[in-house]
Amino acid sequence: MTDVTAPGAPRRAGRSSDERVTRKVARNVGVPVLSIVLLFALWQGIVVVFHVAPYIAPRPRQAILAVTQNWSTLWPLVLGTIRETVYGFIAGAVLGVGLGVIMAKVPVLQRLVYPVLVLSQAVPIIALAAPLVLILGFSVTPKVVIVAWIVFFPVTVNVLDGLSHVDQDLVNLARVYGAPRWRTFIQIEIPATATPLFSGLKIGATYAVTGAIIGELAASDGSSLALYQEHANTNLNTAAVYGTTMLMTVIGISWFLLVVGAEVFATPWQRRTVARRGWRRGDRLEDEPAH
Repeated sequence: MTDVTAPGAPRRAGRSSDERVTRKVARNVGVPVLSIVLLFALWQGIVVVFHVAPYIAPRPRQAILAVTQNWSTLWPLVLGTIRETVYGFIAGAVLGVGLGVIMAKVPVLQRLVYPVLVLSQAVPIIALAAPLVLILGFSVTPKVVIVAWIVFFPVTVNVLDGLSHVDQDLVNLARVYGAPRWRTFIQIEIPATATPLFSGLKIGATYAVTGAIIGELAASDGSSLALYQEHANTNLNTAAVYGTTMLMTVIGISWFLLVVGAEVFATPWQRRTVARRGWRRGDRLEDEPAH
């Protein structure tokens, strides 16, 4: 008897897979967009219902217009803030990963350095900005250092935690089979540390823009996004104050999403536990004996 359901099964499976992808995209994209729309609607409702004065809180449209109408002035300032954020984030991430690996491999150094790291984060960033300006001058360097200072600690702690919880059975098995230490580190320890590493990077990405803005307030000798906002606040240009705040938020969210995208690309095993169908079919064909 012929099985008439077999030819249709792949199509149904394909449609089911497409539907799952569509639902996942709608959930991952639609829900955040909806929350932002609701946030703006709440903002608009509070201003209208409670008759909030424009010099206290403008309507969302007024804040957006304050950005779009002055975009030619704001665009170079936004680029400067992005540059400071990127440079500081990369420096902090590299320093955090390197320090975390060294501390995990040298326990004596970990016991010696870890208290100093905790102490370094107890210093308020604003209080740290003034000495950095005295030492490094009014340039982009103190701003980058402040961002790196914020980013490196969560990265270091998460890398250290990840390397401390690697499955030792896998490490011992690799050593039994004669795998060198560098290969064990690359193929076992680094993948096991990827999840906590990206958790630290996402935390750092969230606060990196904050460090850049603090640095601009303390170390800018000319124009910057933070000084533009401060000047608008002095002139009671509330719409520009809210608009620049929105710009800073967009920069922070965009950088966070870039880190999330890098995590998705670098850790495919978190979303797929089996090989793709094409790979499985190719492996099966290679395993079949030639006739």
